[in-house]
Amino acid sequence: MFGIIRPCRHRLTEQLHQSWTAHLCGLCLALRDDHGQLARTATNYDGLVVSVLVEAQSLTVGGGFLRSSASSGSGRRTAGPCPLRGMRTASVAHGEGARLAAAVSLALASAKVRDHVDDADGLYARRPVALAAGGVANRWGRQSRSGGSALGFDTGVLFDTLAQQPELERSAGPGSSVLLVTAPTEHATSLALEHTAVLAGRPGNRIPLAEIGRLFGRLAHLLDAVVDLTEDQAAGAWNPLIATGTSTAEAERLCRDAVHGIRLALRDVEFTDGALAHRLLAHETDAAVKRTFAHASAARAQRGSDHGGPGGPFGPAGPFGPIDTTPPRPLRRRNPLAGCAMWALLCCTCQACCREDYEDPCNGRRRQGPCSDMDCDCDCCDACEICECLECCDCGC
Repeated sequence: MFGIIRPCRHRLTEQLHQSWTAHLCGLCLALRDDHGQLARTATNYDGLVVSVLVEAQSLTVGGGFLRSSASSGSGRRTAGPCPLRGMRTASVAHGEGARLAAAVSLALASAKVRDHVDDADGLYARRPVALAAGGVANRWGRQSRSGGSALGFDTGVLFDTLAQQPELERSAGPGSSVLLVTAPTEHATSLALEHTAVLAGRPGNRIPLAEIGRLFGRLAHLLDAVVDLTEDQAAGAWNPLIATGTSTAEAERLCRDAVHGIRLALRDVEFTDGALAHRLLAHETDAAVKRTFAHASAARAQRGSDHGGPGGPFGPAGPFGPIDTTPPRPLRRRNPLAGCAMWALLCCTCQACCREDYEDPCNGRRRQGPCSDMDCDCDCCDACEICECLECCDCGC
């Protein structure tokens, strides 16, 4: 699972956490039911926002159960036991929202895998792995198109938009605006979020949701660039911040502006029950920005102290700050089959989600389980059930 929105259960009320889990499991099961077991690996946290938005615009509450006000039998169903839920059953989202989220997630995963293959990143530099991954990317692309078409959404437009990325990357150079590079991602996410209004029967929401999608895509692209910055520098891989000479300080400014723009656009969206959508888009995006740049700042400070302190060549005041070109400690590579086996063990025992710190079986990098995040930085809603009232915050939503 990948994505920037990873809400800590301690920042959500019990009801909102159950709803978020229902959408996460619903996305995973929609991928399995419509596209096969392998497609479940395309599950990602950002894609489930699509499912959340469809439900938030189309559901009514009655008798203690969520029921759809739209057609297609959308709503909740009871899913069977799953190892990631401790072999417990659960109420999960299903219907058009989950299916659209699945189609969008496959499109994102297909583009991501194809990008790794084209760049020959890591294991993808090996021809057998690249061939297998390319085949998976092609199949996910076909499945995404068929899944989206059944919902009246042309995911082919997403692929056409994302296909512009390589040309934009080749043309970007020092002094270019990094927003030129993020434009395809912005447009693709804009189309996906706009279509949630179509499925929910809320045509008046299309414009503000398109704006939210555009800014969300910008945010996701920039945060991904910041997270990958050190590794890309070490590998000599392309990174939009390095290519355009954009500092991390400027990237942070753009990210914070995007979060503010999302909050403003949310004011114009008509929800039936927007508590979870509000929490994810207005607050978890802000938490993602804080988390990403706090980690980046700590890493720069550590590297600066390792190379002669803040005044050293790689410190904030050095010639290479704030973008650091110091290669990180070499990563250990594991046999692909052994790595997959260890990932399966981590996932089936919930360690990949719940452990505070664990080692990536493939490359030895330290990772943190998303459910173990104890850094609950909700600073405005603790006193009123964390945004269920939607009136306690200063974001204007």
